Amino acid sequence: MSLNNQSDTVDERAHLADCIQRVADERCKQSFAALFEHFAPRLKTFLIRQGTDEAGAEEIVQDVMLNVWRKAEQYDPRQASASTWIFRIARNRRIDRHRKIRPDLDPSDQTLQPQPAEQPDITVNRQQIELVVRREISTLPDDQLNLLKAAFYDGLSHAAISELFDLPLGTVKSRIRLAFQKLRRQLSEER
Repeated sequence: MSLNNQSDTVDERAHLADCIQRVADERCKQSFAALFEHFAPRLKTFLIRQGTDEAGAEEIVQDVMLNVWRKAEQYDPRQASASTWIFRIARNRRIDRHRKIRPDLDPSDQTLQPQPAEQPDITVNRQQIELVVRREISTLPDDQLNLLKAAFYDGLSHAAISELFDLPLGTVKSRIRLAFQKLRRQLSEER
């Protein structure tokens, strides 16, 4: 990606965050229209790729964008990009919709039973590993960290991340792979 494309992406992210802020502060309809125009087709594509039918995807997109209008003041640009925040809302709405339409579950189903309590030594070991992983993740460059978060915290596919961050699919895969290699190397040195 050229330096110019990177600044365009940064400028676009700042513009989208500003639009949300104007919706929160002023209920600016133009800013909301810009958000809708930018995100609606991307959200629909994302939802369809996640297995939602077209009508359901359109319904979820409408719900998500209405939620953005109503709750714009809850957006914190220090916590996530506008795209991450909005796609997370879409992902949650998709899950909620899926829960509503699936058949009732059998409470005696073994897959729905709680797992046995973890042994204390395993719990401590897991917590120690988790602390190390969190510390090492925080050392990753932002371009790798943001993609890793989108993939594993937000559950987005590489294709959805590519679209969300406006990056070539190969770049997304490479950055995630580089992040894993760095983490693996740092964690093996830790032990």
